[in-house]
Amino acid sequence: MATGAVPDRAEVRDAVRALLARLRERAPGRSVEVRVPPYGAVQCVAGPRHTRGTPPNVVETDPETFLRLAVGELRFPDAVAAGRVRASGVRADLTPYFPLLEPARPTDAPGGGDPGAT
Repeated sequence: MATGAVPDRAEVRDAVRALLARLRERAPGRSVEVRVPPYGAVQCVAGPRHTRGTPPNVVETDPETFLRLAVGELRFPDAVAAGRVRASGVRADLTPYFPLLEPARPTDAPGGGDPGAT
């Protein structure tokens, strides 16, 4: 995304599904339904469990926005304000859970590593 390269549909699908699973791990519970059509949806965030019908707490966004949130390129409140995320319900503020991935440390980057190594 940051490089301008366009990932193929299968890569986007797999990334969204993996990151939805990470969100569910980071925010265990079933009070908020997070939807990223057409690739997936999860229930997460502690609170009253939803069982039938339309959940009272729903967050929905497109795959690109979800991936940008996950990697920290976009802040949740900014995405909501811009209309890129639709969030309804008292528990629908997912700000504490993003980004889902930690930024790469300089040693993790290509060409990084131990500066004292030869």
